[in-house]
Amino acid sequence: MRPRELADFIGQEHLLGEGRSLGEAIRKGLPHSMILWGPPGVGKTTLARLVAETSGGLFESLSAVLSGVKDIRAAVERAQSQRKISGRSTVLFVDEVHRFNKSQQDAFLPHVEDGTLIFIGATTENPSFELNNALLSRTRVYVLKSLDDAALSRVIEAALKDDVRGLGRRRIDLPDDCRLRLAAAADGDARKVLNLLEIAVDLGNEHDGLLRIDESVIEQVLQGSARRFDKGGDSFYEQISALHKAVRGSSPDGALYWLVRMLDGGCDPLYIARRLVRMASEDIGNADPRALQMALSAWDAQTRLGSPEGELVIAHAVIYLACAPKSNAVYNAFNQARADVQSGASLEVPPHLRNAPTALMKTLDYGAEYRYAHDEPGAYAAGENYFPPQLQDTRYYFPTEHGLEQKIREKLDYLRERDRSSPNKRYPNKS
Repeated sequence: MRPRELADFIGQEHLLGEGRSLGEAIRKGLPHSMILWGPPGVGKTTLARLVAETSGGLFESLSAVLSGVKDIRAAVERAQSQRKISGRSTVLFVDEVHRFNKSQQDAFLPHVEDGTLIFIGATTENPSFELNNALLSRTRVYVLKSLDDAALSRVIEAALKDDVRGLGRRRIDLPDDCRLRLAAAADGDARKVLNLLEIAVDLGNEHDGLLRIDESVIEQVLQGSARRFDKGGDSFYEQISALHKAVRGSSPDGALYWLVRMLDGGCDPLYIARRLVRMASEDIGNADPRALQMALSAWDAQTRLGSPEGELVIAHAVIYLACAPKSNAVYNAFNQARADVQSGASLEVPPHLRNAPTALMKTLDYGAEYRYAHDEPGAYAAGENYFPPQLQDTRYYFPTEHGLEQKIREKLDYLRERDRSSPNKRYPNKS
């Protein structure tokens, strides 16, 4: 059922519609090297074939999963030979191009530049991370989208009507509601929806030459069908990013949705639990210190209970974190302190902050004039300073007015006021 003409191609209107660059290039037979980035089953291979067909070029295909340098060289040699004989360029399609290493990707460059190859790479991963800049600079990147349910329904309809390559020679009764369920279960993948349709036909009930596909058949077909997740791939990181942002944005419902999506796709619950600990510190911090304990408890519960029991505790923690007051003050303070340490000199510890367990150290004034806070009024040594002199007025931590940090802010403001009015300032030039 692979489309043979651009008019039969379903989806990707943002690239193939009237006036769109890729669609116009294919219609006019003007090929160029490109990277097609998108999820499985959205037409990457088909578009590469259409580019070759409409431009009169020869079509060569490699799979980066199965091919090596030897295969690349052989494909290039065939392309060079064909160009000498016929003057035609070769459209070289490389599926899963992100699987090639740097040297393998570099092997294409001279042949793309001299016109021997029209290079078309297909990838499900972000080209910015997976492909060499040299290759990216010689290609255009097109982003393909998952097919929506309406487009997938059209794919099903085309398969049911085509009496040469599809199921048109059979009388099939597929109600609209069953068709929509198949489309929804395919999760944006045309290849998957055709596979599901084929299974439904195999399981359907045929009587008097009419094959009926009802709800009971659909239930059998869809049993165990998982949504797209692709552990370790773009979809994986996009979904954990969505979960993190929903928690940060105080959306318990959105956070719960992405949590369930990840669990449904096969994500390790312990990975999510570890990420919750990060969220509790980065986005909540001292606004609600209980959030960190909740995240750690969820991690512990998942370790002790396993799945599916522990997943409820993770959901419990996700909702709590999403509803908690938010602050990134600790996150910002840590990053600023680290930046100062990494960019500055190795400042010495002031003598008054050094320990003096030996007589020699005491003669060197280690620990001299140190003020023991518990002996001071309010257990606070007003005017004391715990920085090297060069950093005496530095501030990293700026509590927000959210949650517990409002109280922390008020306390620190009070202590700083005591420092300003104290006659016992550690450094004379301290304001």
